Order: sequence, then C-alpha cells, then structure tokens
Amino acid sequence: MALIEAASPHVMNTYGRVPIALSHGQGARVWDVNGKAYLDALAGIAVNTLGHNHPKLVPALQDQIAKLIHSSNYYHVPDQERLATRLTQLSGLTNVFFCSTGLEANEAAIKLARKFGHDKGIERPQIVVYEKAFHGRSIATLSATGNEKVQKGFGPLVEGFIRVPLNDMAALRAATEGNKDVVAVFFETIQGEGGINPMRAEYLREVRKLCDERDWLLMIDEVQCGMGRTGKWFAHQWADIRPDVMPIAKGLGSGVPVGAVVAGPRAANIFQPGNHGTTFGGNPLAMRAGVETIRIMEEDGLLENAASVGAHLRAALARELGSLEGVKDIRGQGLMIGMELARPCGVLVNRAAEAGLLISVTADSVVRLLPPLIFTRADADETVGILAPLVKAFLAE
Repeated sequence: MALIEAASPHVMNTYGRVPIALSHGQGARVWDVNGKAYLDALAGIAVNTLGHNHPKLVPALQDQIAKLIHSSNYYHVPDQERLATRLTQLSGLTNVFFCSTGLEANEAAIKLARKFGHDKGIERPQIVVYEKAFHGRSIATLSATGNEKVQKGFGPLVEGFIRVPLNDMAALRAATEGNKDVVAVFFETIQGEGGINPMRAEYLREVRKLCDERDWLLMIDEVQCGMGRTGKWFAHQWADIRPDVMPIAKGLGSGVPVGAVVAGPRAANIFQPGNHGTTFGGNPLAMRAGVETIRIMEEDGLLENAASVGAHLRAALARELGSLEGVKDIRGQGLMIGMELARPCGVLVNRAAEAGLLISVTADSVVRLLPPLIFTRADADETVGILAPLVKAFLAE
C-alpha cells in the first residue's frame, strides 16, 4: 500500500501538528490512514471519554442523527432538560446553560460574574484569576489566561482581572484587600494546559469560605479536569466544596462538541432572556451525546476505573522514571497525569507517535497523559512500556 502523506495545505497553519492523519478507532486505539495503530493516551485532549466506537454510544448517536440533529433554542429541546437534570444531580447545583465548547462556557462564566457585579451596583467588576491558568483563546478568556506566550500579539487584553499565584491564601487576601470591585474568583481545580498543577484541597476550602464571607462568586473551570477524569464527577468534589459557577465541556459528549455552565442558587438566575445565547449550544445531537455519555459512565463504573487505573499508571511511572535525574515531578489525579522534566521535551510527542503512543507535552516540559476513561491496567502498563524508554533516552541526550 502506498503511504498517504499527512498534509493540509489549504487549512490555516494554526497547529504544530504531528505528521499523521487518523482514520478510525476502537476502544483505546486509533489507526492512521496508512494502517499504523496507536495507543491513545490523549483521548483528543480529555474529550473521548468512552474511547472510540463505543458499542453503547454509537447506536444512540445514530438513532439521534436519524431523528433530529439541530433545531434552535427558539424551541424546547427535551434532552436539554434531561441532561441539565443529571448535571445538577451530580454537581449539587441547580441550573445549566448549554453551549458547544469550553471557551464558550468560560466566556459565559466571565459574563455571569460581570453581570453579578453590575446587578450589585459595581461599575467595573474585577475577577481574580491565576498564574499559569488557561481558560481559552477568545479575547476575554485569553485575558483571564495566565500565559504570556499565548497572549502575545493579541493586545490590548480585556481589563478586569487580578492575577494571583496558586495555593497561596495570603497572596489572594493581599491582592484583594479593600477592593470593593471584586466579584468572583475563577480557577481550574487542576490546571491542564498550565502543566497539570493541582489546587490543594485545603486551599479550595479556604477560597470557598472567603467567597462566602465577601459575597463573591466561586467559579471553578472543570473543562479539562471534570467529567469523571479524576475519579469523581468533578475534581473540586475531592475537597468537598461546591462552586457557584462551573464551566464544563471536553469529555461531556465523548467527542460530540458540548459545553455547559452549571450554576448554583447565587448565579442561576443572573442571565435573563436576551442576556446570553448561542446557535449550536444545546442542540438535540449534542444533548443526546451528553445524556448517553453519563449513562454509560455510570453503567460501566468509569469513575472508579479512572481512579484505580490512574493510580496504577502513576505508580508505574514513578517506579520506572521517578528516581531519574531530570524527572522533576509526577503529579495529577485519576487519568489526568503530568510528568515534569527538567527541560523542554516537545520532541517526545513525535517520538511517542513513531513508537505507537499518542501523548502531549504542555507548558514546554510536562508530558501530559489524558487517556479515555475506559483505559485498562494493561493499557497503562503498555503506555509506560513505550514511554519510559523514550524518556530515558531523551534525558540521556
């Protein structure tokens, strides 16, 4: 068979792509157009919750496509209510706005916080955000993001953000002391693009308390770390707290674009008709994907699987690589794992692909693993079996 070159000359050059083109998948494996197989330890960047070609998901989506793919939010979409009910039950919150992406969910959260402030008479509301955060690439979410590299060339950025370091309560208090314009604190429970940086449980509880004391919204971005990835539905649940606003996306539709903002009583009624909207958000196909994803996750015990296989994978990485000079840290929770090396290691993405493993490198020097939640211990062992020699060879260079 002649090799098919992976090239996209008419597509805008916005991604540093690996030179492969994928054709199809089954379970935790994908194949490229030339027939080469790969173990998928990235899941479309935490999106393919159920892996590929899941036997329970595919027939449900085929059924929905034959009925109705899209209508409009002029009309009620029954599966919106069905999915919203499940999300409120799982989160302990009360109402949901549906959109299509994590960026849109985070943008909506920023708008919610600003309107919350305006409704209280605050003319220029301010939101606390974090160093190394990533919330999206629109102008507002880019402004909330804590990465100068992705912001460069897109100024002027939007005002109204106060930036603080992670897990530092004294810094948060100092940055907001006497400021009557603060309306919200906004962060990822575990930073994804920033390098798999977790917020400590005690810190999360202290921020929740501070928000209650000062009448601020606690807004937790669970776009990458939510939907069962850490072994609970949402990563902040390990700290036994509830946010007021929770953007989610990525894994919610197992590959079908679905985003949502889940809100509690303090934020659920801030938006009124005409304040916010979207064309594609909450369409029948996306809602069916969300409903079925949650159903299958529950039926197949995927939260428990994420916790146990993730712990197994992290332990195996620590055993093989943890004591090596040049491996700074192996961290994360469930099937959201980062291995920080002492120097930039972007070359490992292509080397791993050549060896039949899909991974990513984020924050320049953090190898990031986000496999589908159907990953098995055997898959985890295979991942380490491929990755460990590559990391050892890289560190020896």
